[in-house]
Amino acid sequence: MENEENKPGNGQESNSGNGQQQGGDDHTLTNRQGHPISNNQNIRTVGSRGPATLENYNFLEKITHFDRERIPERVVHARGAGAHGYFEAYGTAGDEPVSNYTRAKLFQQKGKRTPVFVRFSSVIHGGHSPETLRDPRGFAVKFYTEDGNWDLVGNNLKVFFIRDAMKFPDLVHAFKPDPVTNIQNGERIFDFISHTPEAMHMITFLFSPWGIPANYRQMQGSGVNTYRWVNENGEGVLVKYHWEPKQGIKNLTQEEAEMIQGKNFNHGTQDLYEAIERGDFPEWELLVQIMSDDDHPELDFDPLDDTKLWPEDQFPWLPVGRMVLDRNPQDYHAEVEQVAFGTGVLVDGLEFSDDKMLQGRTLSYSDTQRYRVGANYLHLPINAPKKRVATNQRGGQMAYHVDVAPGANPHVNYEPSSLNGLKEAPAEGNEYNPQIEGKLVRKPLERTNDFKQAGERFRLFEDWEREELIRNLVNTLGPAQKHIQDRMVELFTQCDEEYGRRVAEGLKNLPKTDDSGGPIGSAKSSEGVKDAEEKSHQAKPY
Repeated sequence: MENEENKPGNGQESNSGNGQQQGGDDHTLTNRQGHPISNNQNIRTVGSRGPATLENYNFLEKITHFDRERIPERVVHARGAGAHGYFEAYGTAGDEPVSNYTRAKLFQQKGKRTPVFVRFSSVIHGGHSPETLRDPRGFAVKFYTEDGNWDLVGNNLKVFFIRDAMKFPDLVHAFKPDPVTNIQNGERIFDFISHTPEAMHMITFLFSPWGIPANYRQMQGSGVNTYRWVNENGEGVLVKYHWEPKQGIKNLTQEEAEMIQGKNFNHGTQDLYEAIERGDFPEWELLVQIMSDDDHPELDFDPLDDTKLWPEDQFPWLPVGRMVLDRNPQDYHAEVEQVAFGTGVLVDGLEFSDDKMLQGRTLSYSDTQRYRVGANYLHLPINAPKKRVATNQRGGQMAYHVDVAPGANPHVNYEPSSLNGLKEAPAEGNEYNPQIEGKLVRKPLERTNDFKQAGERFRLFEDWEREELIRNLVNTLGPAQKHIQDRMVELFTQCDEEYGRRVAEGLKNLPKTDDSGGPIGSAKSSEGVKDAEEKSHQAKPY
């Protein structure tokens, strides 16, 4: 019998540019130009570790289209809350002068305060979604330094699902609602994850209580990616950033979160706002891990892999300052909604590493802000630096002032010039010049070790955290097809034998339900649909 869904007229026709229908059995992935994509896993880099090159055409097409998928809401991190405050430097990194590692001015002087604006967010869900949903939380800090803005853009969880920016749109699509039903679906999520073994570390965190922080004040933050610090002599080191809350860390179980959601789905935003209003200012300490800038063959993973944690016993956490949030926004839209962050927003002494996710994010973040807010988004007060700005950029949508320096020739919007135009700034210190050598390739990192740290995390959890992890995984995997369940159990088993066995047993003993979609971790989403009809109250028309 012919499948009704595949009959002409049911939205299944796909016409190529020449007007001819493509073959119905041809599932070859192409770009919008019709070019077949033979490698959809890796961006092109100098050697397997990077850095990336600008002629990554398929990646650029993929990520820039992805940045424009929502109007005007952020594609990711749409639901957010924010506050103003300050960062106070210690002048040291652990017991050493911080100048040994970086010349960034905001860190140098003990007691030096730099204004900041912080935006907390959930990642996948929409702008008015409940703050109780299982999801990573964004933790983005804009430092208004004397050298211009520095954006430290990260999450509460310290690792990520993927290690190559090529896969970011696919990851988000899998976690976003089904494009047909508009409902988040665990089968789609685990269909993707079952083919993405490097995600096991993040999945172990996400489906545990760490996947639902109690609020924004009592959660950690992390830069996630690997950056570089450069000192006055042009010497560079790799660095990772960690925000640790002075209020302690608190997480929720799925059941607790669902009960809170029934009372208040804005609880995180309200908690942050009211704490600051009553003078209970939240505070975090900023700590860094530092390692030499090489590939560290003694490690069983690549230090540029953002699915991994650096061992604290080998690379200790070094305190460098503290952050206090002490002022609420005057207007949510003008500040929290229109604030725009980018991983490329770095001041002198802070640089990129060759981290492939970081390099992909650096294009994507600023590109999406130009699309979402406008080409002149940096003119907005919340985004503008606190220091003087002078550029040769002109025009664009909603340009309402010109970045002309006092006394400069307004007729000159180019450089170099002998007609009193803008001139280059003197160098602050020696440049860091790493040696880059290798063939241009599309290859994954060589030391992946996808399962070790996930297994270690499983064993480090307390008993109740492991119970909650297994329960949430089983409930979300339950409606998935068996081959997806089997692949996931195999991956969990490679992390830890007990981990895989307990998920397999949970799936075997799970009662059959008609749950086909809903918030991840939820066990009774279909019951909610039925309850809405069966427990509702009849009303007469008017």
